[in-house]
Amino acid sequence: MLKSRDALAAAGMLLALGTASLADAGRPGHAHDQITFSAGEPGDPKKPAEVYLIVMRETEGKMVFIPDRIEVRKGSQVRFILRNNGALEHEFVLASAEDNRKHAEEMRKYPDMEHEDPNAKRLKPRQSSEIVWRFTKAGEFEFACLIPGHPEAGMIGKVIVK
Repeated sequence: MLKSRDALAAAGMLLALGTASLADAGRPGHAHDQITFSAGEPGDPKKPAEVYLIVMRETEGKMVFIPDRIEVRKGSQVRFILRNNGALEHEFVLASAEDNRKHAEEMRKYPDMEHEDPNAKRLKPRQSSEIVWRFTKAGEFEFACLIPGHPEAGMIGKVIVK
């Protein structure tokens, strides 16, 4: 259980990041109240999309996404089919590298945090899910597992939007 001082600190951090409301402070799960996202916007599941299967797993002392790099065109809609083939829980968080670094700091303080965001999914072993995303901005973005220790073990991928 978080102490009220910790909850207030979390509230300040979340509000400073523009990623959550005061009601979310101190909760292990949260939903971001963002109107915009650094890597584009939620897609429309009823519209056509390029499909990418992203597998998450552990291998030879590393944690990986397969593939760990994709290229898409600006304006593309992508359906990420996410599959956790590992023995541990993993997540997929799509954002700019800077936003993911900030979120990873938050995750170190609250490692059991769960996501209810259109750009993020947390999966138990052998679980699958999907995210439909529209890339409205050109640039380099990343998908990462922000569970403490996982990015350091290699669970970071890149999306190049041209």
